[in-house]
Amino acid sequence: MTDPALTADPHRETGVWPAIHTERAALAADLADLTDEQWSVPSLCAGLSVREVLAHLTAGASLNTVRWLAGVIRCRFDFDKQVAVRLAEQLGATPGETLERFRRVVPSTTKPPLPAIAMLGETIVHGEDIRRPLGIRRDHPIGVVTEAAEYYGGSDLVVVAKGRIGGLRLVADDGPFATGSGPLVSGRTLALVMAMTGRATYCDDLEGDGVELLRSRMSL
Repeated sequence: MTDPALTADPHRETGVWPAIHTERAALAADLADLTDEQWSVPSLCAGLSVREVLAHLTAGASLNTVRWLAGVIRCRFDFDKQVAVRLAEQLGATPGETLERFRRVVPSTTKPPLPAIAMLGETIVHGEDIRRPLGIRRDHPIGVVTEAAEYYGGSDLVVVAKGRIGGLRLVADDGPFATGSGPLVSGRTLALVMAMTGRATYCDDLEGDGVELLRSRMSL
């Protein structure tokens, strides 16, 4: 069956880009005054520092379909290697350069062969991969984070999310998002998004009989 995210409404796709640009700009502003030590803090992405995750976001906003495919072929269809190579390209010599490169792609609409809603999800999730370990909080617009939740609730594209929440009922307590049936998992929409995408620490922010089952699926 075709993932519905791959056949997204083009009008909706166009409308997603302003939210992506806003999320990128907010992240750049949040990181403007980090110390060198903070740039080296481990992110919620295993094995990557906050600086490396930011470079990964820059890479994603710099790759069109042709460049992405060329890189995949060059890496012999090793997608993890492709990600590592593109991250290294955007890291720069210093944290300041890493941030400046990210700032330059804030208004970009370049993307790999993914729907724009996937890019919004990546921006929100990786932004929180960076913010949470640094103790930075962003109050995302509820409509924007709800769009990301709805996307992940119905897709396993890029990251297993739909499969991770199978047999569970997810309900946001700060917005309209709700999906699935089964034992309840409830909490802020952002925490649901982050748990759906495998961030175990966000399970601590959730309540309900289904939380421990969801926690057991974090490695999917």
